[in-house]
Amino acid sequence: MRLTFIGPGRMALSLAKGLEETHELTVVGRDGEKLLAFTQQLKKHAKTALIQKYDIEGQTVILCVKPHALEEVAKALKGKADTLYSVLAGTPLEKLKKHIKAQHYVRAMPNLAAESFASMTSLTGDAVKEEEAKTLFESIGRTLWLGSEKELDIATAVAGSGPAFLAMVAEALADGAVRQGLKRADARHLVNGLFHGFAPLLENHHPALLKEAVMSPGGTTAAGCAVLEKNGIRYAMIEAIEKAYGITQKES
Repeated sequence: MRLTFIGPGRMALSLAKGLEETHELTVVGRDGEKLLAFTQQLKKHAKTALIQKYDIEGQTVILCVKPHALEEVAKALKGKADTLYSVLAGTPLEKLKKHIKAQHYVRAMPNLAAESFASMTSLTGDAVKEEEAKTLFESIGRTLWLGSEKELDIATAVAGSGPAFLAMVAEALADGAVRQGLKRADARHLVNGLFHGFAPLLENHHPALLKEAVMSPGGTTAAGCAVLEKNGIRYAMIEAIEKAYGITQKES
C-alpha cells in the first residue's frame, strides 16, 4: 500500500518506522530540511513533497499535524483522498470532513509508547476500514476499534493520558525508596523492573487478584495499601480519567 504522511513529526516518524518495510511511503511537509531529516531516520527510502497544492487524490493519507494547524494544512491540499487517517487529538470526524475531502475517515489515537512500538492505539470511524486500520496501527503496538467517538475520547483519557499518570506513580515510588535511604539510580532501576514485570502479569490476571496474591495478613503490602486507600488513590485515578475526558469534550 502507498501511504502519505502529512506532517513530519514524532508520531509520523514512529508510524513510518513501523510501516516502511511493507509499504511505500511519501512524507509531505512545509520545510524541506525537516523532510530530509525525517527520511534520514528511516531504514528505507521514502519520497518527500512540499505541501503547497499537494494532490491527495485517491491516496491513503495519515494526518499527523498539530490540531490547530488543520485548517491551514487543508488549504494547501487538493484532491480527494481514498482514506484519511487522523491522529489529531480532540478533532472530531465532522471537522475533518469539513476541511479535507476523502472517501473514508478514521480517527486514531496512539500514545507515547509508539516510539518503542508498544502503543495502545484506539480507532474509530468508517467500519469498512476497521481491518485496514488495525493492520496499519498494529505496526506500532496494539489496537482497539471502538464504536463511537465518545468511546474514543474516553479511551484517549486512559491510554493517551495514562502514560503521564503512570509516570507520576513511577516517580513517586522511586522517591519513596530514596526517602528511606536507597540510592536514586538503584530506586529507578527497581521501579523500571517493576513496571516491566507487571505488564505480563496484568495481561493474565485481574488487578484485584494480583493485589490479593501479594497481600499477606498483617504484612508490608497490606500496610502500604491501607495508606494508599486512606489517601484516596482509587478516587484520584477515577477523577483523573473524568477530568481528562472532559477536556477532550471541550476541545471537540
